[in-house]
Amino acid sequence: MDTTGPVTAVDLEPFRFGGERDRAQVGELIDAACRSTGFLAVTGHGVPLDIVERTFAVTTEFFDRPLEDKLRFRLEDKAANRGYFAEGTEALSYSLGKESPPDLFEAFNVGWDVPEAEVDEYVAPVRATYFAPNPWPDAPRSFRPTWLEYWKAMDALGHTLMSAFAVALGLPADHFAPTLDRNISVMRAINYERRDPSAPALDGQMRMGPHSDYGSLTILAADRVPGLQIHTAAGWADAMPPEGGFLVNLGDLLAEWTNDRWQSTVHRVVPPPMGEEGPARRRSIAWFQQPNYDARIEVLPTCTSADDPPRYPPVSAGDHLMAKLMGPKDLRPSEVDPQFQRRL
Repeated sequence: MDTTGPVTAVDLEPFRFGGERDRAQVGELIDAACRSTGFLAVTGHGVPLDIVERTFAVTTEFFDRPLEDKLRFRLEDKAANRGYFAEGTEALSYSLGKESPPDLFEAFNVGWDVPEAEVDEYVAPVRATYFAPNPWPDAPRSFRPTWLEYWKAMDALGHTLMSAFAVALGLPADHFAPTLDRNISVMRAINYERRDPSAPALDGQMRMGPHSDYGSLTILAADRVPGLQIHTAAGWADAMPPEGGFLVNLGDLLAEWTNDRWQSTVHRVVPPPMGEEGPARRRSIAWFQQPNYDARIEVLPTCTSADDPPRYPPVSAGDHLMAKLMGPKDLRPSEVDPQFQRRL
């Protein structure tokens, strides 16, 4: 098995362009990886690297603006999950029901960009939350079109990955497609800076606290700067994005969908040691795939048997997301299903 550290390397090109045997072999590799770490280092994805570089460029320009300027793009409604989030306003470990100091990152989020003229009967009931308008920055001027181009590329890659996941689970390649045609995914850019030596991190404070992601999958582009760690059977292990590729990890929803056959792995971002030279800034862009808000998520038929009955009741994707989302933003423990309590 080809691996990069604890993360399995997966070349998607044979799945995208190969025959049935090629697709099956990629599916076998994915299944083995998802049963162990739940993380993949994906190449052969078909996303032009130019759009990745341009998205990082406009995002960095935004984060380099003064704080008071960035705060103009903050939304008061936390459930909308849009706009700017200043450092210290979230603590991701609360999503696991665990208290911690606030995390050391700033972020900017967007969701599906639905113009008012295109709000229909599906969008209207949840316009304020799952399809909230995005507070787009007014500079750089290319921010919005660049982000929308990147979003489109991530959505396409997300569909390809879910097709490969279906094959890996012994299902038709289009099995998940009906749950993704109006998905409520969110894209988040995250910026981490080195702490001022006069204001060191609090005891136990992380750049991003231990958490598992909430949805079906996450596609992460990031600087090749140390900090991201995943929790394995042997303890914490460093994870680095592949050259020219993405880290992909499973979310809680897919772990429940597969009846825990696949892992939604806890991960964190640790601060660089104080006083150590070398890269301190770490930038990442995560695309969190969330199925349609009304998609009924219940254990897949290939992941249950008489000896392994369903461990989770059916749930709508939207309700599942909101139950996880609000704890970290309100700095309170989320309501976590006892069956899904984490091992940390």
